[in-house]
Amino acid sequence: MTSTKLASAELAAIEVHGMSRGSFMLKGALAAGAVLGTTAVSPFVASALGASSGDIEILNFALTLEYLETDFYANKAKAVGLAGDAKALAASFAAEEQQHVDALLKAIRSLGGTPVKQPTFVFPATDQASFLKLAYVLENTGVGAYNGAGPLLANKALLAAAGSIVQVEARHAAAIGLLTGSPVTPDGGFDKPLSKSQVLAKAGPLIKA
Repeated sequence: MTSTKLASAELAAIEVHGMSRGSFMLKGALAAGAVLGTTAVSPFVASALGASSGDIEILNFALTLEYLETDFYANKAKAVGLAGDAKALAASFAAEEQQHVDALLKAIRSLGGTPVKQPTFVFPATDQASFLKLAYVLENTGVGAYNGAGPLLANKALLAAAGSIVQVEARHAAAIGLLTGSPVTPDGGFDKPLSKSQVLAKAGPLIKA
């Protein structure tokens, strides 16, 4: 571990146990977000998937991300004992993330591909406050991941579908931001791009196979 000051220690503490390329890519995306913030995720994903084998690989990466979010809202939310608006939002988001999982499974199979198996996850949240803080970071990370991966899809119908998913992820992030008093648009009117070298130089030490 380097002495680099982390932008999000919560992302750095998430454990992803799985050996697929999708899970490795997710670890890299989380590492980029941990070091440089959620806007670092988009260029990291774009550069890492740029030489991918095609749409199925990109969809499997998206599926791995959706597995993580579904597990977080469906299971971790119960473990920390959410209440009130936070509990209601988590239940709604869990159902919507599961819809994303189902849609991606169907898309991958329709292309003749094999969906990746769901990894196991460990989330550093112990109460409602830490859960919501991590949820806010995860949703903004998801937005960055889709922004980076979506344009690489060759199938324009899939690109449109990815666009419909990333809009929901952004609305999730905004809802949590409003609930917690966090910025609805953390970086103003536009996400701030970072170069591949900037991201990999900082995030590389955090990526573990």
